[in-house]
Amino acid sequence: MQYRAYLLLIITAAVWGSNAIAGKLAVGHISPFLLTSARWGISFVAAALFGYRHIMRDMPIIRRHILLVGGYGAIGFACFNASFYAAAKYTTALNIVIIQAGMPLVIFIVSFLVYRLKISGWQALGFTLTLVGVLVAVSNGSLATLVGMHFNRGDALMVLADIFYGGYCAMLRSKPSMHWLSFMAALSASAFLASLPFVAWEAWSGAMVLPGLRGGTIALYTAIGPGLIAQTAFIAGAELIGSNRAGLFINLVPVFGGVMSVLILREALHLYQAAAFLLVLGGIALAERRNWKT
Repeated sequence: MQYRAYLLLIITAAVWGSNAIAGKLAVGHISPFLLTSARWGISFVAAALFGYRHIMRDMPIIRRHILLVGGYGAIGFACFNASFYAAAKYTTALNIVIIQAGMPLVIFIVSFLVYRLKISGWQALGFTLTLVGVLVAVSNGSLATLVGMHFNRGDALMVLADIFYGGYCAMLRSKPSMHWLSFMAALSASAFLASLPFVAWEAWSGAMVLPGLRGGTIALYTAIGPGLIAQTAFIAGAELIGSNRAGLFINLVPVFGGVMSVLILREALHLYQAAAFLLVLGGIALAERRNWKT
């Protein structure tokens, strides 16, 4: 069971690794709040088309837990993505991924405060090692680069994004039982509705950028890949091993992002990137040490 969870969470991290690249490519081609709205609108349509029967069957559960499900979609999807894509407009991809590495810490804190879940020594050690790996990756293996980083409005938005999604991940322990397509459809619908005020503000302020072919393609990809596929895989993985353990795999996101930069943007692969990948994997292995035989 746990190996299935590992596979799901590695797939999640790989797809989410491409989201930062998509966010940067979207700048100037589709505005961040419109991208957020389009992403979850498309995700809802896709989930509804494929899961209509499941949604109808689970509708009583959805109605009974409408506030909780609506909160999941509004905070974990709409507010997170709005902050994430807005951050890409003001800060670098380097800063985005280094701040995103703090998300597992948010999950641990919320899990402790809400559910009183404790962190084992191996989990703490594993978390530290994965964080070191992320720092190595995003600083190009240079301490001077890390120390010389400057933080701005985009960085503050990424901290806010960490809080939104970290809180959502931790609260998945209270998720009502229903088919995954029903859950994704409900969350996507609530995320789409919650994103509309952001879109209205964007239009009112004159900041809206309507998509052309490139912007539309990015919106479609973020809806199906990082949206529908990755979110579903993460939810399934978290159900199998818990939010705290699943959250550690988020630290693989910047590592996969670096690999994709090599493959997609034709950037050179460096020794520090390989070292970072091994550090992150080693940290996850340490955190999972007590579960190797279960």
